[in-house]
Amino acid sequence: MEKTKEDNDDSASSGKLIPPDIQRNSDGGGGGGGRGVVTVAVLILYDFLMSFMWVSLGGSIKFLVYYVLELAELTKCCFAVANMFLFSWICHVTGGASYNPLTVLSFAFSGDVSTFFLTLFGRIPAQVIGSIIGVKTIIGWFGQVRCSGPRLKVDIHYGALTEAFLTFTIVTVSLNLKKKTNKQTNPVPMSFFMKTWISSISKLSLHLIGLNFTGGSMNPATALGWAYARDDHLSKEHVIVYWLAPLIATVFAAGAFHLFSRPMTKKTKSD
Repeated sequence: MEKTKEDNDDSASSGKLIPPDIQRNSDGGGGGGGRGVVTVAVLILYDFLMSFMWVSLGGSIKFLVYYVLELAELTKCCFAVANMFLFSWICHVTGGASYNPLTVLSFAFSGDVSTFFLTLFGRIPAQVIGSIIGVKTIIGWFGQVRCSGPRLKVDIHYGALTEAFLTFTIVTVSLNLKKKTNKQTNPVPMSFFMKTWISSISKLSLHLIGLNFTGGSMNPATALGWAYARDDHLSKEHVIVYWLAPLIATVFAAGAFHLFSRPMTKKTKSD
């Protein structure tokens, strides 16, 4: 039986959301399995390095704006957008490296079991370790007083709901942007610049909204890095607000996205 065009589009949009390098190396013959393992290890290393760079560079920008240049909040926002453009470009050239567990987890739900376990037991731990080392490094450079991460500023229930809402929103935006930039499902895919611009402004806006509630985290790895430096990473507030709430919101956002964005398949008449 021949597949319809809609079936092909559906399989393309719901297939493995695994970085292109891993797909090419694992799908190709002639020793592709070995190359795939090597590429997975490289991707995990990229996640570690990106998480380290994200925390250390973000802390450096904050120190530069507030303590060296003594500029206003608007300047920090401009630096933040430029920083996100830089990391989006790094993500693009590395084939899908990331510094945020929520991003890789939301994409992993569209892949197979191996992709999910790679994310859960490989990429997320690498991001956490990179963030912890990044925080330790930035504190060593500028001191504990001048460097601080997200802190809960409201009660634990309000904070968890806030973090869950912000996470649900940004994951939904990210999944929609990824779909619009997919060349297999869009005749005219969205450009890299437009995708990064929308993503950066969305993340920055949600960060500012959550600033007075949860410190504007939406990145469990970064939050854990700073909490580990303060030695409160095992507290109930940290686990519930910065891990449990956003992870649950990510699951719901990914499920809702794939439920409502799945194209309708046309039934073909059999001769």
